[in-house]
Amino acid sequence: MKNALRDRSQGISASARSTSGVVVAARRVGGLDVSGVCAGAHSGGNMADAASPPGKRKRELDAAGAEAAGKEDKEAKEAKEAGIGNGTSAPVRFPFSGFRVKKVLRESARDKILFLHGKVNEASGDVDGEDAVVILEKTPFQVEQVAQLLMGSPELQLQFSNDIYSTYHMFPPRQLSDIKTTVVYPATEKHLQKYLRQDLRLVRETGSDYKNITLPHLESQSLSMQWVYNILDKKAEADRIVFENPDPSDGFVLIPDLKWNQQQLDDLYLIAICHRRGIRSLRDLTAEHLPLLRNILREGQEAILQRYQVPADRLRVYLHYLPSYYHLHVHFTALGFEAPGSAVERAHLLAEVIENLEHDPQHYQRRTLTFALRADDSLLQLLQEAQKS
Repeated sequence: MKNALRDRSQGISASARSTSGVVVAARRVGGLDVSGVCAGAHSGGNMADAASPPGKRKRELDAAGAEAAGKEDKEAKEAKEAGIGNGTSAPVRFPFSGFRVKKVLRESARDKILFLHGKVNEASGDVDGEDAVVILEKTPFQVEQVAQLLMGSPELQLQFSNDIYSTYHMFPPRQLSDIKTTVVYPATEKHLQKYLRQDLRLVRETGSDYKNITLPHLESQSLSMQWVYNILDKKAEADRIVFENPDPSDGFVLIPDLKWNQQQLDDLYLIAICHRRGIRSLRDLTAEHLPLLRNILREGQEAILQRYQVPADRLRVYLHYLPSYYHLHVHFTALGFEAPGSAVERAHLLAEVIENLEHDPQHYQRRTLTFALRADDSLLQLLQEAQKS
């Protein structure tokens, strides 16, 4: 099962391969697109070129290869400078040097996750260093690997024994002790506040509140969507795309969420990101967007069934309000998985969103929506003040 999942999770559409410079480069030989050279020789290419002497032809191919390789090196360098890159199995280093822990932002023994704020690059001459957030999360167990471990002779330390019960500390080998590590660098004050544990407050936002308070507040924030556009333009994470409808108005890409390691289905989690720009959230949706929403629901469910054999009745498909970023996206999670943000005060089932818009095209412009905000969120204070007056 695990091997099958790994094979499926590495799939990518041919269109995604052909449009990503980084991915295409990995599939070229000697910096030269071999398929393009062959096609030119068989489909109406210049006959003089085809009949060129072997030595001359070789020099031309070498020159073309060098030019292509130089172009790819330039593209790779530009992508690296822009902070763009796709996964690799080769050993890598953090994008900074040193990490001095300043604060534990949040931790959860139940979820086996730890959020750390640290100072980095302090030895580079910058006295104050730079801020970074590192998130450490224990990965789920792989049944096949654990079964093999228990069949062998694992390293154990006895904690206690009582009748038929005993507890040990087990020290697994490297392949079973990996820690998923997420890095936010350089981190801003907004990132630090985002990951800091805070008390929450429920607030009710009317349609008028959204237009007069929430929307102006959001527009005043410098919230970059570049990482989203990098995915849509296949400048980053192109090899992770599970499905794409390329229609610029009613299409989307379906990609595994970073919280899911794609090794088991219990915590399946994918995100559909629409190609169309300018749709910020649930509040922007009208009947005009019904074709897009129907495509995401139907085609997303079909893609997940084909790729992971998980049927629609075992999926939770929903939007967040408020969302974590303001470019329309839809969450697909395993029904039995208690995903972050799937509680009733934030999750809106896509099927019900579609039905609401079919009955009232302006439903989400008029409806009062309830959601939770951090106690120190300035938007909470603005909404509370407006409701008092």
